[in-house]
Amino acid sequence: MPASSPTAPAAPPPAAPPALADATASDAALRRFLHGLPGVDAVGLEARAAQLGTRSIKTTAKAYAIDLAISMIDLTTLEGADTPGKVRALCAKGVNPDPTDRTVPKVAAICVYPDMVATARQALDAGGGQDVKVASVATAFPSGRAALNVKLADTRDAVLAGADEIDMVIDRGAFLSGRYMKVFEEIRAVKQACARADREDAHLKVIFENGELSTYDNIRRASWLAMLAGADVIKTSTGKVAVNATPANTLVMLEAVRDFRAATGTQIGVKPAGGIRTAKDAIKYLVMVNEVLGDDWLHPDWFRFGASSLLNDLLMQRQKLTTGRYSGPDYVTVD
Repeated sequence: MPASSPTAPAAPPPAAPPALADATASDAALRRFLHGLPGVDAVGLEARAAQLGTRSIKTTAKAYAIDLAISMIDLTTLEGADTPGKVRALCAKGVNPDPTDRTVPKVAAICVYPDMVATARQALDAGGGQDVKVASVATAFPSGRAALNVKLADTRDAVLAGADEIDMVIDRGAFLSGRYMKVFEEIRAVKQACARADREDAHLKVIFENGELSTYDNIRRASWLAMLAGADVIKTSTGKVAVNATPANTLVMLEAVRDFRAATGTQIGVKPAGGIRTAKDAIKYLVMVNEVLGDDWLHPDWFRFGASSLLNDLLMQRQKLTTGRYSGPDYVTVD
C-alpha cells in the first residue's frame, strides 16, 4: 500500500498512567523521577542473574521450555542483502519450523525491515501463518539517527504495509545527554504512528541498545521512561553492537516491568535480542522470567526472543529429547 494511502484518524498521544502522571508533567519532573529511582547494585544483580542461570531443567520441564521458547521467537533477518526469496523462506520456516514434525509450534513473529513487511505478510498468509505476527524495525534502525518526521514516516510505511509490531530504537545520544523529555516525546509520537483504522493498533517495542547505555542505572531509567511513554514491550538491543542481551541487563528490565505493574496495574512485555543462540541460553532466560515475574509473563504476548539462529538449536535439542540422538548437519536449514 503506498505511503499516501489514508491512515487512521490521529489519536491523542498516550498519557502516562494516572498513578505516575506527575512524573511526566515537565522535563524537570521527569528528570527528578528517573534519577530518583533506586540505584542498581551491580554486584548483587550479576550474582542473582548468574545464580538463576544454574537451575537445572530436565525431561518434561525441558521439553515444555523448548516449545515455549520456540513460540516466543521473533525470527529475524535484518541484513542489507535480504531478498524477497529469503524472507519468504524465513516465513515458511517460522510457520513450520520442522516440516517432519507438525507438533512443533509456530514462532511468534517474523521481524524484517519495512520494505519487506508486505512480502512477509503475504508469505505468512499464503502458508498458513495468519496468526504469526509481522514485526518491522523502524525509526532509522539501528542507529536512531534521523529527524522525527523521517522516523514517523518510516513507522507509518511499515504499519500501512501490514506490520503488526514496530520495533523502534531510542535516540541514545539524547538519552545519554540527559534530554529525557525528547526521548519520551519521540516514543509517544511513534506510538501514535502505530494507529490502524481497521484493527488493533500495531504494538510498539522500544529498543534501548543496552550495550551503549553503559550502566545498569541507565537501563533502569530507560525502562521506566519507555513504559511511561506508552511502550507495549521494552527490548534490550538491536543485535548490531558488541554487547546485546545479557542475563544481567535483562534482569534489570524484568524488575522494572514488575515494579511498573505494581505501581500502575499495567503489564509490559520484555524482549531480549542479540546473542541468544542456544536452547540452554533460552531456558536460562525463561527461568529468570518465571522467578522474577511469574506465570503471567510466560506467554508470547509478554516475552519474546529476538533471534535468527536460536531456532535451529531449539529444534535440534527438541529432536534429541524425542529420539535420544542428535540429527545430522542437514536437519535444520541454514538461515
